[in-house]
Amino acid sequence: MDNSETSSPEIAQTSALDGVKVIDCTHFLAGPFCTMLLGDMGADVIKIEKPNGGDDTRRAGPPFVNGESAAFLGINRNKRSIVLDLKSAAGVEIVRRLVRDADVFVQNLRPGTLERLSLGYEEVHALNPALVYCTVSGYGTTGPYKDRPNFDLIAQGMSGLMSVTGHPGGPPTKIGVPITDLNAGMYAAYGVLSAYVSRLRTGEGQQVDTSLLEAGIAYTFGESAVFFESGRVPGPIGSAHPLAAPYQALATSDGYVNVGAPNQANWERLCEVIGRLDLLEDARFASNAARVENRDALIGAMQPTFAGRTTAEWIKAMEAAGIPCGPIKDMAEVYADAQVIARDMMLEMEHPVAGTVRNIGFPVKLSATPPVVQRPAPTLGQHTEEVLAEHGYSQDEIVAFRDTGIAP
Repeated sequence: MDNSETSSPEIAQTSALDGVKVIDCTHFLAGPFCTMLLGDMGADVIKIEKPNGGDDTRRAGPPFVNGESAAFLGINRNKRSIVLDLKSAAGVEIVRRLVRDADVFVQNLRPGTLERLSLGYEEVHALNPALVYCTVSGYGTTGPYKDRPNFDLIAQGMSGLMSVTGHPGGPPTKIGVPITDLNAGMYAAYGVLSAYVSRLRTGEGQQVDTSLLEAGIAYTFGESAVFFESGRVPGPIGSAHPLAAPYQALATSDGYVNVGAPNQANWERLCEVIGRLDLLEDARFASNAARVENRDALIGAMQPTFAGRTTAEWIKAMEAAGIPCGPIKDMAEVYADAQVIARDMMLEMEHPVAGTVRNIGFPVKLSATPPVVQRPAPTLGQHTEEVLAEHGYSQDEIVAFRDTGIAP
């Protein structure tokens, strides 16, 4: 999809969060993902970056696009960048001025950093009681680990996710995407919007507090359910599901096919399609609970049948019978898929340095106030003068800030 017609900030379009001002003091992934989600819905996101390089994600890679990190370009659209030296009292004072009329403040700096600068929740809330203040951290703002740094890899291990990922007997395996970072960003956005709705009723802001650890644990619905109810500690089961069977990838003559037949009607149709009515007569497979209990025997019985035909042949047969199924695609195949194209899940935008760049499309569609690309990811400090002028600083003050390195 070519979204170049919507990539200009001059395009007038009503968005869901028009008029909401977000001060973004985040870096890496979890915090920037949260603020990108808010920016996609129309919020004015002002991203504060440090001098001498800015957000560390600007240097993440390869690949780089004309010197710009593809990782940074992918997670920082719909934001304005300003550079402030928060080691200086004047830089901190600029942040204090920005938050006085802001709606949301999001930060994921190392625990204690902003508190030492008198920009923690209590100090900022006193400046602007209506502000929604969101902290995304490794472990949360309370508890014995609250001051520890954390990364997605560590959180995946400590949340239990790695204990149930991979194949039995294999080494510890990380989920391929940084799921705790992304989920923490999603929960942060969810918390910010919930707190903002509350503020519309009460006029009072509040603190939103989430973490990578909690974001990982929150995704263990099935595994936690097994542990809570039985006391059994789940382990890795490959592509299978802890609560349903058959529900996994099966080998075909030329690859693999994902098959989802967790309920009885789908199971019976599947047996008909693959010509294995004998499985319906086997007491070990009479119900979903029984099939889960006897998963190894079930897959052992089904696998030789699936190995006799190609992935495409099985998909055609199962789709005709209404059985959920699908291939396992790489990223090139994903973006060539007709459904992905129809849902506009790849978009293009013009960047002042990188040129035309591609980005993931919007996974949520709103009929009246759709998300839109107002601007690509900013260059470092691209909007410093613009934002300072909007907040009452004179041209002389802006020049002085630049010359002294406070706002270069």
